[in-house]
Amino acid sequence: MAVPTALITLLIGMVLTLAGLWVGHNVNLLPVDASSNAPVYDALFEVLFSIGTVLFLGIVGLLIYSLVRFRRRAGDLGDGAAIEGNLPLEIVWTAIPAVVVLFVGIYSYDIYERMGGMASFHDHSAMQVATQQVAYQSASVEATQDPPAERIWGGIGRSTQDGVSPVVLPVDVTAMQFAFIFHYPGPGITAGELHVPLGQPVRLRMEAKDVIHAFWVPQFRLKQDVIPGQPTLLTFTPTRAGSYPIVCAELCGPYHGGMRSTVVVHEPEAFDDWLKSNTPATLASASGGISTKSIS
Repeated sequence: MAVPTALITLLIGMVLTLAGLWVGHNVNLLPVDASSNAPVYDALFEVLFSIGTVLFLGIVGLLIYSLVRFRRRAGDLGDGAAIEGNLPLEIVWTAIPAVVVLFVGIYSYDIYERMGGMASFHDHSAMQVATQQVAYQSASVEATQDPPAERIWGGIGRSTQDGVSPVVLPVDVTAMQFAFIFHYPGPGITAGELHVPLGQPVRLRMEAKDVIHAFWVPQFRLKQDVIPGQPTLLTFTPTRAGSYPIVCAELCGPYHGGMRSTVVVHEPEAFDDWLKSNTPATLASASGGISTKSIS
């Protein structure tokens, strides 16, 4: 007795689905994860990798089967069968990709929205930075007037805890052909590398001086455009100590490939030591010492 074609198709579909799930869950092509945002993006990548595996195996398997099953036999000089179409098959191979694309689009947008990718708001951090700078110069002087709020875009990676924004380390990032410059407003440190403490949220306020750049750390699974005249935000919490590459992911000129830097994630004590060793002497003496608590 012949096995129904529908049953064979169902079994093949089940095998392909199981194979795709196994590959997506067990084959890891991503670099080490080093931020609190990484698991969210890794989950999306696992879903995409599983779907891609199912489609790849299904399409390649069908192609190989067709090449073998419907090959021209020796001595066969006739024309192939005149087949006009198969409406149920056309509906299926149109509906399945449509559902997959819709699912991936909704899932991706949900993650992007949760990470703050569509946010646009007015930034009052300039007031906080001004207050910090005054505090380092004179402990008895307080900022009394709020500077105007600035409209910024993005906020990728931002998060809240119980509806309250966590205390963050603010860093100003300037992108130019062909380098990233990092400025810590409180202690007044300017560096060519980004140094951050392990486990503490970091807030990058980024702006370009010439053309569009992009700040990308693969291990953090985060990328944000850096635009001339339009500040953007990138917030992350490092979860693994070490040094990770910062890459410009936007074609910005002839030496774009060499526009790289490094983010160094320190243990909290080591970060305090780095702050103390790099803080200008005048600010350090005026503030009575620098620590991660004093710049947060």
